[in-house]
Amino acid sequence: MSTMYHWHRQIETGRASPRASVSRACQQLLVALLLAVPLGAAAADPKLLPPEEAFRFSARALDERTIEARFAVADGYYLYRDKMRFAVAPDAAALTAPQLPAGKMKEDQFFGKVETFREGVVVKLAMAGTGPGQSVVVAAESQGCADQGVCYPPNVQKVTIVMPAAGKGPGPLVEANPPKKRWFN
Repeated sequence: MSTMYHWHRQIETGRASPRASVSRACQQLLVALLLAVPLGAAAADPKLLPPEEAFRFSARALDERTIEARFAVADGYYLYRDKMRFAVAPDAAALTAPQLPAGKMKEDQFFGKVETFREGVVVKLAMAGTGPGQSVVVAAESQGCADQGVCYPPNVQKVTIVMPAAGKGPGPLVEANPPKKRWFN
């Protein structure tokens, strides 16, 4: 017991042998490495985006009878073509079946061979029963995944569009979830 006390006292006063100093340096290095491993592992696992950010939905009225619906797909994510659905309200407005563009074929670990969209997709929605100045709520249901192997449940995003008068041109693009303003960016 006194030998251990004597050795610790030597380290405190700086009179420890070079061998003891090397041993203490190795202990400090080992502790530093053990503390760094969980931090490095957390940094290697990137954070997944919420579905509203991974698959940003927006729409605008092109004319009194056509709405352009858009999905901007974040890098590292994709949408399933066959999981897209659109609906409008009020019920007086009628929506014809949208003509979706062709997607890229993918062998998906969850659904097998499917068509997907990366980067984005634009769909024109033909309307009937709407008039100039009328507000129309467009609901878009979609489902997609991250390349990391994580899939999201079906997600519904909505926007309210005001139909323009004939010959007035397209209305403004309305985002379902506009990016939040940050104080320092």
